[in-house]
Amino acid sequence: MSLGPGPPLARSTLAARDGRHKGFGRTFPPYGRGCSGLRAHGAPARPVAEGSAARKSCPSAGPTPGASPRPDPPGGPVTEPAPPSSLPVVRVPARPGPPLRFQLRPVAPSLRSFLATEAGGAVLLLAATVVALVWANSAWSGAYDALWSTEAGWRVGPWAFEMDLHHWVNDAAMAVFFLVIGLEINREVTSGELRNRRTVAVPALGALGGLAVPALIYVAFNAGSPAEHGWGIVMSTDTAFLVGILALFGPRCPDQLRLFLLTLAVVDDIGAITVMALFYTDDLWLPGLLVAAVLVVVILVLRWLGVWRLAPYALAGIALWGAVYASGVHATLAGVLVGLLVPSRSSRPVDVAVVPKYAKRLAQETTAEREHLTELAARAAVPTSERLQRVLHPWSAYVVVPVFGLANAGVQLDGESLRAAATSPVTIGVAVALVVGNAVGIFGAATLALRLGLGDLPGRVRYSHLLGGAILAGIGFTISLFIAELAFDDEALVEQAKIGILAGSLVAAVLGSVALRLFGERWPLCSPGADGPPPELPPLPWHPPATT
Repeated sequence: MSLGPGPPLARSTLAARDGRHKGFGRTFPPYGRGCSGLRAHGAPARPVAEGSAARKSCPSAGPTPGASPRPDPPGGPVTEPAPPSSLPVVRVPARPGPPLRFQLRPVAPSLRSFLATEAGGAVLLLAATVVALVWANSAWSGAYDALWSTEAGWRVGPWAFEMDLHHWVNDAAMAVFFLVIGLEINREVTSGELRNRRTVAVPALGALGGLAVPALIYVAFNAGSPAEHGWGIVMSTDTAFLVGILALFGPRCPDQLRLFLLTLAVVDDIGAITVMALFYTDDLWLPGLLVAAVLVVVILVLRWLGVWRLAPYALAGIALWGAVYASGVHATLAGVLVGLLVPSRSSRPVDVAVVPKYAKRLAQETTAEREHLTELAARAAVPTSERLQRVLHPWSAYVVVPVFGLANAGVQLDGESLRAAATSPVTIGVAVALVVGNAVGIFGAATLALRLGLGDLPGRVRYSHLLGGAILAGIGFTISLFIAELAFDDEALVEQAKIGILAGSLVAAVLGSVALRLFGERWPLCSPGADGPPPELPPLPWHPPATT
């Protein structure tokens, strides 16, 4: 293939042996002086001797007059094989030049994996929401209601346990979602962003503003009415939608902004879960709480004993879910407790040194016993919380949360319900609190923290990016829908709150994406030579040098 007049590209292997490369653009034989080591594509192989004269010679012109090349190295001349295909090839040295990409502050691979899973899960959650809305407003809306009203459970002799599918999703499946949130909080506090005070101060105070201001705005719209009890609906940011929309429609190089918003969302989730436990719990059954407390102690003992297998924690977690459910507290809080209590550090650090020894012996002689010991040592070297999160997080992001959206987003949007929602203080209060309350609360509190010198913005993040992220944090879907089911007994209020959640989240997503896109173009987040795309390779020699 030729990209211009003249013969196609040339190839150099002498450049890879030369050792004189000091970086792209300086003393780079194929692109620099003369035609060192070049031969026309398709020409037969020729001897290549190492030496300055050979490096300055051109295949089309022959040897340079007056030059006396050095004798061939021991073993005979080094020949260059003909190219295997018709495409031009240029070999670039792997080591001498600078790295093609480096970052000012690289993001941990575990965090990149978490964000990638959340971004993919956000697409499925959005699709499930659309399906639920279309299904609930179609001719098959009766089938939608009948599906989630179907009873399911088990019976053993005189004991039975049954719930409809809607409650199985909200009470049981969502415990897995909250377990993953607890594991993420556990990891961030132990070895992540929440460990550094200055790093966490700004997003943490921003999250507190994002909890308080939206709640006050909602109460201002519904003060003195029975709907006032729903103030907790607007206190949550949906992590899956936040990260997914930032990845799909956000600015280029959003890593540092994403870290900031993820830290904010984690602190926000802590506040929302605490509010849900304290203010949205009905009648309490004391024996159930006592059993739950005993099971929490059991998990702490397992942690103290250094138990690293997942099975004991899984059994204790399932029993804890049953005890919390029987106590009257919402059962999903059991997931948060297990996530916070599971060990986040390796209980057997010596196993980290044992694994390479086992692997070396296994490579020398493979036996079933050695293979089993190597596998056990490798598992014990990885923290229990990380192994549990690797197992559960894809199920949470790709199954549990989309099914929750399918089960809870089916709001009937007929003319009557829309007219009622347009004048309902619940709908208006929820929508305004999500969009305006989060933007004002998060941006104002974070700005105050910066002015007081309590922390810094990461990387090249500016106040404009902070404002766009604060608007985007108004997406309150999963936990907001969840609290709406707990806050109201009146189904009409639940429907009005859901319409406000959908409308406010949609407006926040659109405004936040547009703002971040515009601000990202005006003040790029990509650091010159750090973030962004890799630098381009040196210009290629499209035409061989003219011979004299």
